[in-house]
Amino acid sequence: MENPSRPAVMRDPYEVLGISRVSTDFEIKTAYRKLALKYHPDKNVGNPEALEHFKEVAYSYNLLSDPEKRRHYDSDGFESHLSIMERMSEETGLVMEASDNGTDLSTDDIGTIEETPEETILSRQTSVNLVPFVGQRFVSQDAAYEFYCSYAKQCGFSIRRHRTRGKDGVGRGITRRDFTCHRGGYPQIKPSDESKLQRNRKSSRCGCPAYMRIVKRADFDVPEWRITGFSNTHNHELLKSNEVRLLPAYCTISADDKSRICMFAKAGMSVRQMLRLMELEKGVKLGCLPFTEIDVRNLLQSFRNVDKDNDAIDLLTMCKNIKDEEPDFKYEFKIDAHNQVEHIAWSYASSVRSYEAFGDAVVFDTAHRLDAYDMLLGIWIGVDNYGMNSFFGCVLLRDENMHSFSWALKTFLGFMKGKAPQTILTDQNMWLKEAIAVEMPDTKHAFCIWHIIAKFSDWFSVLLGSQYDNWKAEFHRLYNMETAEDFEEGWREMVNAYELHTNKHIVSLYALRKLWALPYLRCHFFAGMNVTFQSESINAFIQRFLSAQSRLDHFVEQVAVVVDFRDQAGAKQKMQRKLHKVCLKTGSPIEANAATVLTPYAFCKLQEELVLAPQYASFQMDDGYFLVRHHTQMDGGCKVIWIPGEELIRCSCHQFEFSGILCRHVLRVLSTNNCFHIPDQYLPLRWRCVSKPFRTTPRENADRVQLLQSMISALITESVLTEERLDVAYEQIDSVLSRIKEFPRPMHGTSDIAYGSPNSLVLPEVEDSDGIVQSFTTGNPHESIALGKLKERRAKDAVELSRKRRRCSVPCCGQFGHDASDCPMVGAEGLNGDGLGFL
Repeated sequence: MENPSRPAVMRDPYEVLGISRVSTDFEIKTAYRKLALKYHPDKNVGNPEALEHFKEVAYSYNLLSDPEKRRHYDSDGFESHLSIMERMSEETGLVMEASDNGTDLSTDDIGTIEETPEETILSRQTSVNLVPFVGQRFVSQDAAYEFYCSYAKQCGFSIRRHRTRGKDGVGRGITRRDFTCHRGGYPQIKPSDESKLQRNRKSSRCGCPAYMRIVKRADFDVPEWRITGFSNTHNHELLKSNEVRLLPAYCTISADDKSRICMFAKAGMSVRQMLRLMELEKGVKLGCLPFTEIDVRNLLQSFRNVDKDNDAIDLLTMCKNIKDEEPDFKYEFKIDAHNQVEHIAWSYASSVRSYEAFGDAVVFDTAHRLDAYDMLLGIWIGVDNYGMNSFFGCVLLRDENMHSFSWALKTFLGFMKGKAPQTILTDQNMWLKEAIAVEMPDTKHAFCIWHIIAKFSDWFSVLLGSQYDNWKAEFHRLYNMETAEDFEEGWREMVNAYELHTNKHIVSLYALRKLWALPYLRCHFFAGMNVTFQSESINAFIQRFLSAQSRLDHFVEQVAVVVDFRDQAGAKQKMQRKLHKVCLKTGSPIEANAATVLTPYAFCKLQEELVLAPQYASFQMDDGYFLVRHHTQMDGGCKVIWIPGEELIRCSCHQFEFSGILCRHVLRVLSTNNCFHIPDQYLPLRWRCVSKPFRTTPRENADRVQLLQSMISALITESVLTEERLDVAYEQIDSVLSRIKEFPRPMHGTSDIAYGSPNSLVLPEVEDSDGIVQSFTTGNPHESIALGKLKERRAKDAVELSRKRRRCSVPCCGQFGHDASDCPMVGAEGLNGDGLGFL
């Protein structure tokens, strides 16, 4: 009878696989896999010819993949190979019978273990799930482990290496190994120790009997491992494919991925940013990496070789070194009884200088932690006149309580020479609220609205269901109410409509409404830091500090690098903004004047209000009292008080008090009452191009300074016409400056003549809405010469065009076609600059 394990026709296995006799093991395996997939019975159902080809390919691979069988075949042909296979079949039957009877095979039995028939072996090896079987061979323990691990992952469980059993032998090492299901065995009861904190973690072990046993044997002095026992019977549910990948055994991070994570951490990326970037690099779906966020955090924690016994010494040594290099560097610390840092705060010289100019509104963010030391991270941040984040100081706190926050606030005030901010924004922390009330009693405290809104999804999404989006929109409407009365009425209606009377979060929000709702905060200056886009900018700024592998002493240096980089980037952006031309959208003299005074950031805010101002109607109700409302409204509106003689402007919307930018209601009143100039006190110094305050000057000196400004403006206009003029101007100005410097400076930094305007002598070009470039100067309107020069035009054409586009600098005129020297208003009325007064 023909042997069913062999194909009907015996052909040369090299010919069957299409390879040469000198092919390597890899080439044999590659050829086999290609042909096995081609003729596999699952792909060729009902095709006996393909089945015969598959048997032939499997038989040939079984012969050539084994070095000993291949050697016998190359020397003696099929006859020697067939005699060996008959003996292996008989011995393998004994092994299978022993396994079925539950006999525990020892290392003494290794010599009698052989494989099952070839057809059974090969058909199982080429199946989809690669099911282990008794007699399967591996070159090493690791190869067997990897194979069984792949099979377990497909089935929905993971494996672990079990202890070795049986006779190990002297000098022979491990000769048998068991692999079990990850839920095999039972948890060991640890002896309780009341002096140590016990981690009450539940065990997943439930005595699962699934296992795979391998034993070691050596034929012809070639060692190999073979399966002698296998059971796939589980006493628990197997996991689905999307669940099994989350088992710890499969959450592995390769060496390349570890290297990239380390590099990302040094760059200051957050863990979530790392994961998203690696998902994009590997082209996998969101959340489908072979490791999770917790695995990355554990890896980063392992990178930190922290010596907590010496961290205080290293940190203080580092701070002292920075202090020696930078005398204005400030730091303060507190050491606990265990010689570890309890609190530490620091600030840089540039931060102190920035706080002097822009410390009126501050954000104290305490929503992050330094994971390496489990310390609370607090950062003081503000906004400068260009709308960019300004770093003021940093603190690390061991504990989160009122005492720690009081220490942090007191230390910060010490750094800033006792100057407290006008307003401070924090997250919703009651301990911090109490500390601010004690340490900064004159500072207005408010909660960051973005921290509150971030919790809404957890608080209300499940509770409200499909009504959540509508409720959130209603909350935003209430938050932006102009008056407290409207807010109170709207809040009651909202609570009734959504039946939230007993919700603890709603009750808490209402009790603290004066700390987050705009109707209660508009009378205080917050520099626009409560808006969402500003919060995103602040959060991105803070994330730069949170490098994932920072030692405590390195963290202070890292913050210094980030702040220095931010300062350099900020200076570059400020320079770019200065060079950009400002486009006038309304043609209003108020807009033109503001463009020469405010920074681009502040001017854009004012320009938005100017563009919307014409949509509002202004009604004078009394002397100095106006009612302004949108043209679509029939009643209501904002109340505006304007007294020109006292230069007093007030609006019931309190936008100027809140942001430092005049509102559309005030601008509408000014324009309808023929006022083309914003009083200086309503163009705050903190939003001007020069942040430091300037002293006012006597009237006679101010006239001379304005005349000097006009002369300089005319000098520049005339000098740039030709190369020769420019050379002469440069030589003469250099000579004049040298003579001026020979005179002694005033004592104690004072001067009899001070520049009374915050603007530069040469103001930036402003582009009108029709594309014509205008050059504004701040001089005496009777002496000013405004000759604009258009680029890439001939000098003569430029002068003629600039004369046609001249704008009068007289406040009540502001028309094109003439300047202050030939203004019809001044000529006709006999007015001079003094007579015009405020207007």
